[in-house]
Order: sequence, then C-alpha cells, then structure tokens
Amino acid sequence: MTKQTSRLHFLDAIRAFAIMMMLQGHFVHALLGDAYRDKSNFVYSTWEYFRGMTAPTFFTITGFIFTFLLLKQSATGLDNPRVLKGVKRAVKVIFWGYLLRLSLYAVFNGTVNPSFFYVDVLQCIGTSMLLLTGVYLILSRTNKTWFQNTVLGLGIIIFILQPLYDACILEFLPQTVANYFTNHNGSVFTLFPWFGYVCFGSFMATLFLKYGEHKAFYPYSIITLLFTGGLLVWYSSSILMVLHDVTNITIFKSVAYNNFLFIRLGNVCILFAVFILFKNYLTHKTIIRIGGKTLSIYIIHFFVLYGSWFGLGLNRFFYHDLTPVETIIGALLFVTFICVLVLYYYTYEEKIKLQLTLLLSVTRKKIKMALPEVFIWIKWVFRWYKNLRFLKR
Repeated sequence: MTKQTSRLHFLDAIRAFAIMMMLQGHFVHALLGDAYRDKSNFVYSTWEYFRGMTAPTFFTITGFIFTFLLLKQSATGLDNPRVLKGVKRAVKVIFWGYLLRLSLYAVFNGTVNPSFFYVDVLQCIGTSMLLLTGVYLILSRTNKTWFQNTVLGLGIIIFILQPLYDACILEFLPQTVANYFTNHNGSVFTLFPWFGYVCFGSFMATLFLKYGEHKAFYPYSIITLLFTGGLLVWYSSSILMVLHDVTNITIFKSVAYNNFLFIRLGNVCILFAVFILFKNYLTHKTIIRIGGKTLSIYIIHFFVLYGSWFGLGLNRFFYHDLTPVETIIGALLFVTFICVLVLYYYTYEEKIKLQLTLLLSVTRKKIKMALPEVFIWIKWVFRWYKNLRFLKR
C-alpha cells in the first residue's frame, strides 16, 4: 500500500467516524426522555461533550479533503478539473440542504414552511466549499504558500471575531441571505464561525501535501497534532487572556470567556492524531465506503429520523420519550440500519435502478391501457350526475 492510498484511507476513516457520531448524536438528542438529560450525570455529560466534537470534525475534514484534492492537481486556476467538480458538489449539497427541509404538506397548501429557509449543516458546508474555491481562484496565480497562510489567517480571524458577529441580526438583508450569517431567525449552522473550521482543515491539507512524502512526517504530525490539540484544549483561554492583558484589546477577553471554538479545534487535532496513529488498521473496505457515502447517509437518516417531506419520522412518534436503555439500543440499531441500507443500495445500484426502470415502464403502460376505461367511467358518472340533477328539478 502506498503512502498516498494510506492517507486517503485515513481521511475516509475520520469521515466515517464523524458520520456515525452524527447519526447516534441526532438519535439520542431527538428521542432521549427529558428526565434523563441531567448534565450533572457523568455519562450524559461525557456523551454531550463528545457529541460537540462532531460538527467541528465534519467541517474540518471537509476543508481538508476539498483542499487536498484541489491542490493535488498539477493544473491551476480554472484549468484545474477539481474546481468545476467542487462547485458541482457544493451546489448539490446546498440543494439537498434545502430540499430536506421542504414540507409537502405546506406546498400542497400553497405555501412554503418557514424552516425551509433555515441554513443547516449541508447549506453551510456547500457554501464553505464555494468560498474556499473562490479563495483558491483568487490566489491561484501565486504560490501555494499564499493560499496556505490565507486560509490559516481566515480561520484565526473568524474565531477571534466570534463575539462581534454572534450578536448580529442583520435585519437589512433579505432573511434568506441573513440566515447564512445569523441564527436569530432559526438557522442551525451559519457560515461564521463554521467556515473557520473549514479553513483550518484546508491549512492542515496544505501541510500534508507539502511534507507528506517525508519519511518522518507521520510520527512528527502525530506529536504536533497532540501538542497543538492539548495546547488549545487546556491553555487557549489563558493565552487569549495574556493577549488581552498585553494589548488591552477587549475581544480577546470575550473569546476567552466563551472559548468553545479553539477548544473544539483542539479536540479535532487530537482526534486526527489518533486516527493517523492507527491509520494502518483503518483500511477495511466497509470503513472506506461509509466515509465515501456521507451525503447519502445524511439524507437517508434525515428521512428516517425527522420525516423530512412528510414529517413522519421517528422524531414524530418518540420525541423525548425513550429511556436510556431504549435510547442506547435504538441508537445502535439506527446507525447500523442507515449504514447497511446505504451500502446495500450502492452495492446493487445498477440492478436496483434497472428494476425501478422496468417497474416504471410497466406501470406507465398499464396506466395508458387503463386510461380509455377511466375516461368512459368518468363520462358515465358525469352523465348520471346530470340526469340526477334534472330529475330533482
């Protein structure tokens, strides 16, 4: 196995881990009974802490993989084939983000449900990919160091300025646009601060591409990630307070008092280090396939858990209603069912598509054959109704 292949497996393994963490996290959060949501309970508080790592991991790995594939190409700028592929992928992700929130009940009543316009994880990821592409195109005529420093700088600035934009409502913008920048209207994920994690993931990818072929790269990367992660988790608040004392800039103090962004970035660094450490054992084809089908898994889980278009998901029937034992068993079954369903579909994709095509073809023919009889029946009913009205007169 080459280093290149091993590295890609390590990325897919992290993505597989993140999607499975998301599945169980959404299930538990939606269905566990209120009586058991005790933050003083060690088990629940531990679960909640690790659940908080899921979104930062997802956004970081998105920036990592997107940049890794983008910069690996010899062509630059618009000639880079990954630019168009990346834009198409981003648009697809944004499209599904809106489509999953559409209520057919509201559409049939001639309206659109307000939650349709909320920005969730898919819209945020898709838009972040477009922004990253824009940064790449702007800097494509310079060397890769410019891109590397720019994404690192953007990530730091976005995290540092969090207290400023977090309070913004942006009433002067159309609400559909404002939802990308503020959660005051109901958005779950907004571009800031989450694009910051994408930028940090992008920066990490540039380092992997630059030094990845060196023999000692992986041992050094593990040590560096563990050191950086530990520094961010346990000392970033103190560092921010020192910066405040030295510069007297209030924003450093504000970030230090609500320092979830840098701490979560530290968690992600430690997670990356663990996966790199065990990368040679994370090459099973099932892990790789799950990591490569995260969008499909997200879409299917949304239908099963939340009901999406119809509102008839598990959330409708068991919302905050399960005991811890029921929740644990249910979460395991839920994660297994979604992953198996998606992998089964892609294993027999061609056969399933062929069967569906044949089924639609047969159904279409039967409808065509039945149409004359249906029209005759409708015509008879209409005449009978007219005669009945005439007799009543």
